[in-house]
Order: sequence, then structure tokens, then C-alpha cells
Amino acid sequence: MKPFPPAVRKSLLTAHVTFSLGWLGAIAAFLALAVTGLSTAERETARAAYVAMNVVGWAAIVPLGAATLVSGVVQSLGTVWGLFRHYWVIAKLLITVLALVLLLVHMQPVGHLADAAARAALEGGELQGLRFQLVADAGAAIVVLLTAAGLSVFKPRGITRYGLRRRRAEHASL
Repeated sequence: MKPFPPAVRKSLLTAHVTFSLGWLGAIAAFLALAVTGLSTAERETARAAYVAMNVVGWAAIVPLGAATLVSGVVQSLGTVWGLFRHYWVIAKLLITVLALVLLLVHMQPVGHLADAAARAALEGGELQGLRFQLVADAGAAIVVLLTAAGLSVFKPRGITRYGLRRRRAEHASL
């Protein structure tokens, strides 16, 4: 595929970075709510935190994750990095897809906890294991997204076989 013109490439890069940072920030907010819900002694604060987590998940985290995936794939198709030419791009793609799938699976217990909180079923340590899980999952998600960001910045060496074939074909046509 022919590389995108510079203005298009920079616009796509800006969108991708913005979506990625938004995704990371939304998960940080989710983590803050999860820690608050787990650690507060105030029943109403805990209830509000768990209900808000469900809203943040569906209204911000899921859409930003999907936008990150789509913008990353589109951007890679019009740059010299390509989608399958470098291992770091493949690693980022796999991290993003896996994170998005796990996020969608993770949203089910979030919804369950939000429903329980709305019904005030958090008394007496109910759902304590699930409450710990939400904190751990959000912390892990932040580490995963920071890993993907690190791959973007450091771009570890290593060209795939496909990338080598493309490079040779491009050099042969010169």
C-alpha cells in the first residue's frame, strides 16, 4: 500500500495517540473508583463508585479501546511500519486485541457489581473477592497499556519474514 501523505499520517497518529491516552486515563479513573469502592467505609461512597465504574467502562473505556485498535490498524496500513512487517507492531496489535477482549469479558462482573451496589448488597463484606479483582484487573490493564506505549516509543528491532520480503521487493524494484 502506498504511504499516506504527511498531513493524513500525522492526523491519524494524533488520533491514535489521543485514543490510546484516553483509554489509559479512563482505566486510571476506573482504578481510582475501584480502590475507593474497596477501601471506603462509607456505604454510599462505595455504591456510587461501583455504579460509576460501570458507566466509565461502557461510556469511555470500551469505546476508547475500540478506537485505539481501529486507528492503530488504519495508521499502520499507510506507514513504513506496516501491520505485519515488524514484530513490535504485531506485539502491539496482539496486546491491544487481547486487552480489548479481556475488557469486554471484564465488563460482565463490573455490571454485576454495579447492580449489586445499586441494590445495596455490599454490606458485610459481600462480593469482597470481586471487589479485589476489579482493582487488580485495572492495575494490570494499566501495565499492559504502558507496555504497548513503550513498544511504540522504543520500537525494538526485528523485522518479520513478511517485512524482509517486502523490503527486498522494494529494493529490487529501484
